Amino acid sequence: MPRQPPRKAKKAVAETVATTEVASETNGTTKVEAKTRVTKRRITETVPKLEVPEIEEKPQPTRKRKAAKVKVEEDEEEEPAKEEPKPAKKRRTAKPKIEDIMPLAKRTVIASMKKAMHIGAHVSSAGGVQNSIHNAVHIGANAFALFLKSQRKWANPPIAPEARDGFHSLSQEHKFEVHRHCLPHGSYLVNLAQAEKEKADQAYDAFLDDLQRCESLGITLYNFHPGNTNGDNREEAIKRIAAQLNKAHKATSTVVTVLENMAGQGNVVGCTFEDLRDIIASVDDKSRVGVCIDTCHAFAAGYDLRSPEAFEATISKFNDVVGANYLKAFHLNDSKAPFGSHRDLHANIGTGFLGLRAFHNVMNHDGFPGLPMVLETPIERKGPDGKTIEDKQVWADEIKLLESLIGMDAESEEFAALDTRLQAQGASERDKIQDQVDRKSAKDAKKGAKKGGGRKKKKTAETSDEEESE
Repeated sequence: MPRQPPRKAKKAVAETVATTEVASETNGTTKVEAKTRVTKRRITETVPKLEVPEIEEKPQPTRKRKAAKVKVEEDEEEEPAKEEPKPAKKRRTAKPKIEDIMPLAKRTVIASMKKAMHIGAHVSSAGGVQNSIHNAVHIGANAFALFLKSQRKWANPPIAPEARDGFHSLSQEHKFEVHRHCLPHGSYLVNLAQAEKEKADQAYDAFLDDLQRCESLGITLYNFHPGNTNGDNREEAIKRIAAQLNKAHKATSTVVTVLENMAGQGNVVGCTFEDLRDIIASVDDKSRVGVCIDTCHAFAAGYDLRSPEAFEATISKFNDVVGANYLKAFHLNDSKAPFGSHRDLHANIGTGFLGLRAFHNVMNHDGFPGLPMVLETPIERKGPDGKTIEDKQVWADEIKLLESLIGMDAESEEFAALDTRLQAQGASERDKIQDQVDRKSAKDAKKGAKKGGGRKKKKTAETSDEEESE
C-alpha cells in the first residue's frame, strides 16, 4: 500500500490521539501502519524521519529543521531530488528512437520465396555502423548497403569499439549474413585512377581504411566507383586502378573489392563492360575482385534491360566480356533519363524509362539468387510543412514490390495494372528529362556542326549527373 505524504508534519503529536498514522522504527527503518488506533505517545525523531518520503515525492525541501541528524538526512536526499528529472528526460528522448526502429514492413523469410532474392536498400549509419542494422530491419530488408564513414571527408575517426561490437551482435540477432548480403559503398572522394602521387596516396589511404573497417565488421564485399582519368590516357588510368587494388589486397586478407559499372559521363572509367574486364585482367588475385551492376547506370550507358530478349542479350554480353563468376551484387534503380543518355538519374522502381518489366527480368533470372540487391532510389518527399523529408516507407514498399515480381506472370492483368500505375506516376518526370536531353542534343549538334567540338563539350557538361543522383 503506497504511503500517504506527511503534509502536516508539524501537527504530528496532536494528531496521534485517535485514528492516526503511527511510525515505529524497526532495525533503523521507518514503517508506517495506516489508520491504527493507539494511545497518546510522544514522537521524538520520527517527525524528521517521516520527512524522507516527503523529499522523494515532493522535490521542495521542508523548511524548519533543527537537529544535526535531520540536516544530514536532508543533504543525503537532496541529490536524488535534483537527479529525479534526468531519467524523465532520457525516457522522453528514448521513446521516439524506439518508434523509429519499429518495422515499416516485415522481413520476408527467404526460404518462403520461389527464388532466394536478398533485397534491401542503402540505409543510414548515422550514430554508428550498428544503426544500419536497425535501419535495414526497419524497412523489411534482407540485404543492405551503408557508408562506413563520412563519404564527404578525407579524415574520419575509427569505428568505436561499442559500434563495432553492436554491429556484430545485432547482425547475429537479426540473422543478417553480413559477409554475403552487406555491400558498403565507397567514398565519392576516392579516385584510384589518380595520377598525381600525393592525391593518389590520399585516395589509397582512404580506400584501404574502408577495407580495414570491412574486415573488422566481418564484411567481405566492398563496392566502389572505379575512378576518373582526369583527361589522361584511359589505358594508363585503368592500370593505375588495378595497381592500387593489388596494393590494397596485399594489405588486407578477406574483403572483395567490387567495381561498380558507371553511366558514361565524361572521363569516368567503368562505363563499358570492357573497362571492367581490363581492370580485372590486371588484378593479381582474381578472387578479391568483382562487379556490381547498377541497372540505371547500365541503361544510361547503352545496355538495354527492358524486354526479356534485350535483358538476356545484355547479361550474355556481360558473361562473355567480364565473366559470370565476377558478378557479386546489384544496385536496383530505375532511370529518369532515356536509354543511352549517359545521365545518371535514379528513379523509383517502375516509374522510369526502364520500367517494371526490366525488374521482372532481374527478379526471375536463375543466375542471381543469393546476391545482395540494393535500392538507391529517391525517397525524398515534401512534408505537411513543405519541408523535404525522407520517406522510408518508399523503400519498404519497393522491397515488397520487387519480391512480388518473383514468379509473377508478366503477361497477367496483375502485372499490367502495376506497370500502368507506376508509369503514370513517373510520367511528368520522364517528360521533363526527355525534353532536357532532346534540347541538349540539338544544341550540341549545332555546335558540332560549326566547331566540331560538340561531343567533348557534351561529356563535360554531363559529368555532374552522377553526383546529383547518388
